[in-house]
Amino acid sequence: MRRPIRAVAAAGLLLAGGMIAVVTAAPAQADTVICEQYGSTTIQGRYVVQNNRWGTTAQQCINVTSSGFSITSQQGSSPTNGAPVSYPSVFYGCHYTNCSPGTNLPIQVSRISSAPTSINYSYVGNGTYNASYDIWLDPTPRTDGVSQMEIMIWFHRQGSIQPIGSPVGNTTIAGRSFQVWTGSNGSNNVVSYLAQSSSSSWNFDVMAFVNDVRNRGQITNSWYLTSVQAGFEPWNGGTGLAVNSFSSTVNTGGAPPPTTAPPTTAPPPTTPPPGGGGCRVSYTPNTWNNGYTAEVRITNTGASTINGWTLAYQLPSGQTISSAWNATVSQSGSSVTARNLSWNGSLAPNASASFGYQATYSGSYSSPARFTLNGTTCATG
Repeated sequence: MRRPIRAVAAAGLLLAGGMIAVVTAAPAQADTVICEQYGSTTIQGRYVVQNNRWGTTAQQCINVTSSGFSITSQQGSSPTNGAPVSYPSVFYGCHYTNCSPGTNLPIQVSRISSAPTSINYSYVGNGTYNASYDIWLDPTPRTDGVSQMEIMIWFHRQGSIQPIGSPVGNTTIAGRSFQVWTGSNGSNNVVSYLAQSSSSSWNFDVMAFVNDVRNRGQITNSWYLTSVQAGFEPWNGGTGLAVNSFSSTVNTGGAPPPTTAPPTTAPPPTTPPPGGGGCRVSYTPNTWNNGYTAEVRITNTGASTINGWTLAYQLPSGQTISSAWNATVSQSGSSVTARNLSWNGSLAPNASASFGYQATYSGSYSSPARFTLNGTTCATG
């Protein structure tokens, strides 16, 4: 499920989601054909398969088998610099109040010992699409609406499409190489793992990706895993694409959740060491026309924990922030102040926290050049 910032208006279509009656070809074990926009059914008494045609009014049909599904008709088309037309998929967990039978999700990350999963795809040569595995997390155990963090694993892509945001580096997880992208679509943050070589099947532990995102400062162990989903995002074409099989299990055994609620106000700040050696800030913009999003990552490079942070900097003339996430961001003229929320104010040595915002600009775009954290100048880059 994707909603890039340049096409965020399409996201509202998802809110109409829900279980819709499906047409079955015959009783007993016959396949199920779904053409309804948000039609869904269950397989194996454990997973939900959904058509989820959220970005187009054109017809899309899927054939659901006992182990997966295939796209039998996809008539929609969307420009490759915008959002896909749909996300037909199979999932475990909860998606817009539609929860898979017997699921133990949402569950707190700290309680998960492992989350083994497997997927097998079939690809086609027609169309523009990706094969994506989505992992959704939220600070609360929500079962409806959009969770705040989406992790996308791009197993395969065809055509001139790319993940949301911008690349921030490379990593290897469970022996496979990925280019990592971070950004926001205006509704939630997204960390994407673009496979450096296409693959059609894999058995892996979802927690390997969850832990990598946590280590990047995007979530904490107090967040909740709400669902895992595997399917396709077609921009055009894609008839014949198939999820041949899917499995997911979430095992508990980690530390129990806290018995008291987290603090609702930030703890008093601890100033990092002076001289720019105590913090580092990276600033990653994603621009279009006269607007942009920015991801700001703060890293504690000092030797002691920072308990509560305030980042201050100057925006170039003509830039105005319109919305923000993962921090309380205020702007007065060109001056910007970003303060931590209750759940991301503590930064141990070498730990990071990220926040972002959407803004407009006039003239040519440029990024801020100097940042101070709790009054101390930070290194950049």
